[in-house]
Amino acid sequence: MAVPAAPKPETLAAFEAAKGFMPVREGLALHAAATEAGRLGLPLLEVGTYCGRSTILLADAARAAGTVAVTVDHHRGSEEQQPGWEYHDPAVVDPEVGLMDTLPTFRRTLHKAGLEEYVIAVVGRSPQVARVWAGEVGLVFIDGGHTDEHATADYEGWAPRVAEGGLLVVHDVFPDPADGGQAPYRVYLRALASGAFTEVSVTDSLRVLRRTGPGF
Repeated sequence: MAVPAAPKPETLAAFEAAKGFMPVREGLALHAAATEAGRLGLPLLEVGTYCGRSTILLADAARAAGTVAVTVDHHRGSEEQQPGWEYHDPAVVDPEVGLMDTLPTFRRTLHKAGLEEYVIAVVGRSPQVARVWAGEVGLVFIDGGHTDEHATADYEGWAPRVAEGGLLVVHDVFPDPADGGQAPYRVYLRALASGAFTEVSVTDSLRVLRRTGPGF
């Protein structure tokens, strides 16, 4: 994979300032993958938006390529972000309904980064959205719920939509259970075993795979 241009300093600054969990090294690898995939002229799709930290990088790549980033999330938070869990943030709880609502923070994130016009935000559950999605995408970034149920549904719903030559990116892949949950790792292994994808790069917990065959 050719080395693409890094994000502009202001884009990287917006990424670092945004609420979220993705480290800079992995973010730069995601941006590189999105920049390459953007050359296909197809949408770049993200499953799992949270507050838009990684969306900034996808939107920046989409802007440069003349395409769009599509981000899919119900915005009620994944399992580990619920009250009582490690990654819960009470600042993104809607006080009126008592549930998490990351959508307002996400919209502010994109506005501050000047990237709103390059993003289509789909508010809904990944499997439901995948069932009505008709076209191909240049990139799928799987970073949603980390249970086997949700990670598997994200893979089965979206991996077949990656165009030939496009990229599948999986976050939080930890071969050692001591480092983190295993559902994304199992999805990554399944993608390799499918015959549809070939590994392109590894950056910490981020895996980039290219669609090279039918496999589905």
